[in-house]
Amino acid sequence: MSRILIVSNRLPTKILRTEESLTFQPSEGGLATGLGSIYQQDDNVWVGWPGLYVEDAAEEAYVCEQLAQNSMVPVFLTETEIRDFYEGFSNSTLWPTFHYFTQYATYEQSHWEAYVAVNEKFCRAVLELAGPDDTIWIHDYQLLLLPALLRQARPDCTIGFFLHIPFPSYELIRVLPWRRELLQGMLGADLIGFHTFGYMRHFLSAVSQLLGMSSQNGQIETGTRTVLVDAFPMGIDYERFVAAAASEAAIRHEANYREALRDVRVILSIDRLDYSKGIAQRLRAFELLLQRYPEWREQASLLMIVVPSRDQVAQYASLKEEIDELVGRINSRYRTISWTPIHYFYRSFPLEELASFYRLAEVALVTPMRDGMNLVAKEFVASKADQRGVLILSERAGAARELSDALIINPTDTGQLAEAMHDALVMPEEEQIQRMSAMQALVRQYNVFAWTQLFMDRLAYTKIKQHTLATETLTPTATAKLLSEYHAAPSRLLLLDYDGTLAPFHPDPQRARPDQELLLLLKALADVPQNRVVVISGRDRTTLQTWLGHLPIDFIAEHGVWLRPAGEDWQLFQTLSNDWKPEIRSILALYVARTAGSFIEDKEYSLVWHYRRADAELGAVRARDLLNHLTFMTSNGDLQVMEGNKVIEIKTAGIHKGSAAARWLATYQPAFTLVIGDDRTDEDTFRAMPPEAYTVKVGTASRSLARYHVSGTPDVRRLLRQLL
Repeated sequence: MSRILIVSNRLPTKILRTEESLTFQPSEGGLATGLGSIYQQDDNVWVGWPGLYVEDAAEEAYVCEQLAQNSMVPVFLTETEIRDFYEGFSNSTLWPTFHYFTQYATYEQSHWEAYVAVNEKFCRAVLELAGPDDTIWIHDYQLLLLPALLRQARPDCTIGFFLHIPFPSYELIRVLPWRRELLQGMLGADLIGFHTFGYMRHFLSAVSQLLGMSSQNGQIETGTRTVLVDAFPMGIDYERFVAAAASEAAIRHEANYREALRDVRVILSIDRLDYSKGIAQRLRAFELLLQRYPEWREQASLLMIVVPSRDQVAQYASLKEEIDELVGRINSRYRTISWTPIHYFYRSFPLEELASFYRLAEVALVTPMRDGMNLVAKEFVASKADQRGVLILSERAGAARELSDALIINPTDTGQLAEAMHDALVMPEEEQIQRMSAMQALVRQYNVFAWTQLFMDRLAYTKIKQHTLATETLTPTATAKLLSEYHAAPSRLLLLDYDGTLAPFHPDPQRARPDQELLLLLKALADVPQNRVVVISGRDRTTLQTWLGHLPIDFIAEHGVWLRPAGEDWQLFQTLSNDWKPEIRSILALYVARTAGSFIEDKEYSLVWHYRRADAELGAVRARDLLNHLTFMTSNGDLQVMEGNKVIEIKTAGIHKGSAAARWLATYQPAFTLVIGDDRTDEDTFRAMPPEAYTVKVGTASRSLARYHVSGTPDVRRLLRQLL
């Protein structure tokens, strides 16, 4: 029976130490609510840190026993790990970097080592619980390495990962000394989720630029697997906030506050203390509102709730001091006997009291400098039963991509924010209802339960697609069968691609010369009397002749244009013309001029545009443009446009590796055939082979006509050595 394991840094419960004992309080966070429908079902479980340092084995056992009753398994951290992993790397390196506050980021090697160690500790804890058929859903920035660690231990397990904070642009990610390791860690998942398409786009860009992995339609080819990346905007438990806002407690609290405030219009601000929330900028904008529009003095007040957070950390302590000073200065300047401009609370409130604030407020300010989603915006919308009220929302919050009926502002534009507050206060009721009803319909439909179900359905679909479209891994068992048939066969044909198969890719194709190991390996294979070794490549015949011509092997060059059996002269597959090349070369030259690092390879009967040395993102964009351009140009002619690994090649249609390989098959009629290739052009060869042939794709395990796949060039050479 398969089950689901939720893994996050913190468990959905708060453990507090009192003088007498430990107390356990359920968390009211959005994630705990949404995933409650999963981890409390069947035999599912939530794995995470219980939130405090546990002092001895007896206390550990007690915590484990109490948490097990609610389907939770703790991962205990030492005081050093809490300091270096949690407060250090997670919150002093990743948090500021991912929120675009790199001036606050630290880069301590000891913090990184603690981050690695704790991710490994989480990995061990999950592996003790997870069976081969279980689904593992990992959450957030504290565990970026965990997907790859689990993948290494359980290659076939189902892993999802969701990032709850922004994923920044490539220019910020590249600052991190451990950027590649973090990206590779995330790519251990089968499905990677973000709140918005923008974060997803940043991630794909970083993977392309830093790891050189291409993507199409959100699918990343890692070399061994296809990873799907998608946007899943997180919602709230809509009905819970509707019920809380309609509760007697919320109505009673609202009445008490209204009596104290009398007829003052309320602008609401609720945030955790953090420099990413834009709290100080909000206060300055409110002061500017009072300066520009004196009529709002004694008529409107800002009700500001700041929930304490990490105020022992220097940046947070400094921010707290700045907020205190701003509130004090603004209040001292504008306060009257009967009116206080800012009502400031530095504490948290229970749900019903928060709901009363949502009911009370006519305007809500949700204006972070950067935020993954920000669920306060959605909570405010859900709580407005009369549909009266205006949401002012930062364009840099993930929620802005959904709640387009809010007043969207740039949080650094103090003047714009002040004007938005004025516009909100004078907005006609009819417009308020129109905007709020549209947002409520969206928040109701895309609630946290829909988010959970969508992610889990997409993860299951991704895994099914991997299995149905993927070639089979060349396992030791499959290899043993291949070797047995090879040794039993009286005649054998080995069709071997060169670049990416026998030799790794090189940014400069002319520097991908065969090394001594490869030369010796090919000669040894060709010296076996039963073997016919054929290098079947897209390279020109001159290069192949120079590099490998002294070996007793056959050649198929330029994707089948030129053929050369061992010891014979080169011959054309068929009579060809190359009078089309000047026109096509002029188009390729234009793309070279527009794409620094790209270049043209001029073969006798084909032209190739290479962009391996170009900027990864620009090269991919230009390649799509060029492909469309050339496909249109050649649609009514006898030319074929082929897309390979960082190359686009144009040649005469009808001649390809498959047609040339078929000629070798017909001529020699081998009892055993092995074909190995890595590129889309090698699919023609795979297609031309009989069902009993051993066809092996190098690299990605995604859709291919090959029967098997291996990871890379080292695996190819290892297999060829085994043949000997």
